[in-house]
Amino acid sequence: MVEATQLASAAGDQDPQVGLRAVAALRKLLEQLESVQVRSARVNGWSWQEIAAELGVSRQAVHKKHGRQ
Repeated sequence: MVEATQLASAAGDQDPQVGLRAVAALRKLLEQLESVQVRSARVNGWSWQEIAAELGVSRQAVHKKHGRQ
């Protein structure tokens, strides 16, 4: 969690190079976290519709993104 906090802080840096690198790293971290949580939800019997509702996306979108993992 410390890394995420540091990245979030760096994302607001005055130096665009520092800020943009932090944003890219946060995007990658977010994608990894989402994948872990979607897998966990599926293992625990959640439907694609339930997962989609929590993520605020359509069932089709979440299934397309994570259905093949």
